[in-house]
Formats: sequence, structure tokens, C-alpha cells
Amino acid sequence: MSAAIPVSSSTELKRGALGVGFIIFFVISAASPLSVIAGGFPIGIMLGNGAGTPALLLLTLLVLLTFSVGYTTMARHVTNAGGFYAFSAQGLGGYAGAAAGVLAMFAYNILQVGLYGMFGAVVSGTMASVFGLHGPWWGYSLLAMASIAILGYRKIDLSARVLSVVVIAEYLAILVLDFAILGTGGDSGVNVDSFERAQVFSGTPSIGLLFCFAAFIGFEATTIYGEEAKNPQRTIPLATYLSVLLIGCFYTLSIWSMVVGVGTDKIVPALQALEDPTTFIYGMSDHFVGPQLTQVIRLLFMVSIYAGLLAFHNAAARYFYAIGRDGLLPSRLGTTHQIHQSPHMGSALQSLIAAVVVLVFAAMGADPILQLFAWFSSLATLCVILLMALTSAAVFVYFLRRPQLRLGWWRGRLLPGFSCVALLTVLVVAVLNFDVLTGASKALSYGLCTIIPLALIGGVLLAARLRKVAPQRFEHLGSHKL
Repeated sequence: MSAAIPVSSSTELKRGALGVGFIIFFVISAASPLSVIAGGFPIGIMLGNGAGTPALLLLTLLVLLTFSVGYTTMARHVTNAGGFYAFSAQGLGGYAGAAAGVLAMFAYNILQVGLYGMFGAVVSGTMASVFGLHGPWWGYSLLAMASIAILGYRKIDLSARVLSVVVIAEYLAILVLDFAILGTGGDSGVNVDSFERAQVFSGTPSIGLLFCFAAFIGFEATTIYGEEAKNPQRTIPLATYLSVLLIGCFYTLSIWSMVVGVGTDKIVPALQALEDPTTFIYGMSDHFVGPQLTQVIRLLFMVSIYAGLLAFHNAAARYFYAIGRDGLLPSRLGTTHQIHQSPHMGSALQSLIAAVVVLVFAAMGADPILQLFAWFSSLATLCVILLMALTSAAVFVYFLRRPQLRLGWWRGRLLPGFSCVALLTVLVVAVLNFDVLTGASKALSYGLCTIIPLALIGGVLLAARLRKVAPQRFEHLGSHKL
């Protein structure tokens, strides 16, 4: 099989290319902080528990920190670009690993494709309102797609440098707004009403909790860069903890500041009065800082989505690479570029999939945000929550079967077991309220949900085929490491 691989390809990613900082920039970019604060949370506050949302963010942060303990502990023993796939295969066996791999490929691809819908719509609206240029949303999406295809094809550190500039600018712009609100005292003085029991349990907390979990999607991608990290046994755990804490604390501070700015009892009515809730942050910026910052935030909103597109593109390409390398997919996907050492075939496939889906939705006249983005991002959220639960179970089993590692029971058993149960509970709540997340009918929403078991079955079938034709490769699924 190796003889069929052309000389322009290799099978190794670029070693030692990424330090802690660059990996953090990747995962924070995937979380798209500005697009989440400007686009996601205004809707989550309206549909969820209103002013009590910051407290739910802290609860989400606690659950994800618990998950991260087992996740990073296993990362010290399994260094693999397959992430969820490799952990599940090593902990639960080849069939579970293949199922998780196919589900992860599906999740990160649809996350990226869904973001193209939001990007095209936001850029199209901004160009029309600011410059009077009226272009189709899909045209802007395809332009972004072309540049991302080039960045994904080339060296990983080039993408990292692009993302680092974007992330720093996003954080600075929002922090300026946060401190301006808190410095003036907001609507009626700085207070902690958001964390009182009455506010936390007002409205529909279960819906608010789902939006909080969706806001963190992307932080878990630290492990897929393990093969490209400097000193991965130290870098990956450190990057994971720092990413979760940075994202969680930043979101909590920013959403709490917005509640203080408008008023605990006024924020939901204020959002409901807006024709487009995603413009809420612009009004806050105009009022507390000035139109100059608002224009910067408008620009960074677009750039933030672009950064998320690039981060998820890299994640999807590496899943194609890891699973192709192990034989579940065509071996060509498991090769890397000889010069750039990037998973160039996986990158090209991801770009092709994105182009086809975007053009299909454009031809159908679909709404890029209410349909393409809302449907795909909501479905991907379910997939990632399930993947995290499976990974927690895999960590539990992995260390249970290896007592010789002499790992503390709380790191290898207690916390992974707790996080598995907690994540499965969140998953059940998400499925029961999936139509609220998608904004579509119950029939369509649950029709989308059926894709998840189909993806899992597809992974099991791929594993069964590999076990039949190459049993030794099946036995070693997810075991490739440094």
C-alpha cells in the first residue's frame, strides 16, 4: 500500500510546530468568542434564563473542567491527531473508536459548513449597510473558502499566526466594552443579581444551559494538535486547562457586564424589542464607548467567524488524516504534504464538501443563518457533547484496565465517571429541546437527530470491514503516537 503513495507525500505531521500559545489560539478561535457573544448569547438569554445566564456559564465551566481532568490525563498516554477517535479506540475498543471517529468527522465538517452560512450573511449585511455593496451571501462564503483552503494546505504555524492576531484583537475589543460598562455602573450600579437563585432558575434554565455548552465547542480540539506540539505531554494539558478557563471567564465577565449595562429586569425585554438580537452588542458599544468601537466590533465580528472557519477546517482535516492513516478511510487521506507536512488531502476534501453544501443551500434559496447555520451548528453541538461523554467513558475504562500506571482514583475514575454522567444528562436535555436550538419544526429537528446514529453505525461498519481485511490494523486503531 505504501508503494502507491507518491513521493510528494509523507505520513507525518510537522513535529514541534506549535507551542501552548498557538494551540490556545486555535481552540479559542474555534469557539469564535466574538461571534458567540454577539450572535449566540443574545438569543440564549432570551430563550433561556435571562439575567441568570452568567451563573450557568460558571456551571458549564465546572463540568468542562471536570471533563478536562481525565481528558488531559489520557492525553499524556495517547498522543494522536485523532483526538476523540483515538481516545475512544484505546479505551473502548476499535468499534467504538471508529464510531467516534466518523461522528467527529461529521461534527467538525458540519460545524465549519454551518459557519460559512453565518459568515456569508454577516459579511453581506455589513457590506450592504456600510459600503452599499449588495452581493450574495454565498459569494462571500466561497471567497473565504478559497483562502482557507490555501491556509489549510500550507504549514500549520502559518494558520496559527493568523489566528493569534485575530484572537487578541477580539478579546481587547470586548474587554474595552466590558470595563466601560462596569466603570460607569451600567443601568443601576454594579451588582451580582445574575448569580442569585431567583435569576438562575428564572425562565428556562435548561435552554440557557444548552447555549452555554454550545459556546464552548472547540476547546476540546487541543488533543488533535498533539503530534504537532512541542513537548505534547506538557503542552496539551496546559493548553486545555488554560483554554477552558480563558473561554469560561471571558464569557462570564462579558455576559455579566451586559446584564449590568442594561439592567437585570430589562435585558430580556430589550432583546425582544430588537428586530435582530445580534445587533444588541452594537447598541451597547454605541452607548457606553462610542461609534468608533462599534465599527471595530463590526469588523472583528466578521473576522471572528473567519477565524472559527479556519480552526474547524484544520480540525476536520486532521480527523480525515488520522482515520485515513489507520485504514478506516482511503490511505491517501492519511498522507501529509512533503514540504508543508500538512494533512493536505484531508484539507482538500473538507473544502470540497463545504463548497458542495454551500452551493446546494444557495441553489435552494435557503436562509444562511436560520437554516444552514442554525441546523448544522445545533446538530454538531449534540455530536460533540456525545463525543465528550464517550471519551469520558473511554478514559474511565482505559485506566481501570491499567492499574500498573498507579494513577490516582479521582483522576482516572471518579472525575471521568462524573463528567460522563453529567454530559449524558446535558445530551438528553439537548435532544428533548432540539427544536428550540434549531428553530425548526419538531419533525425536521428530530429528523436531523437521526443522522447521529447513522454516523455511529457507519463507523462500526467501517471497523468491521477493516477487521475482516486487515485484522492487525483493526487491533491497533488509534494507537499511532509519538
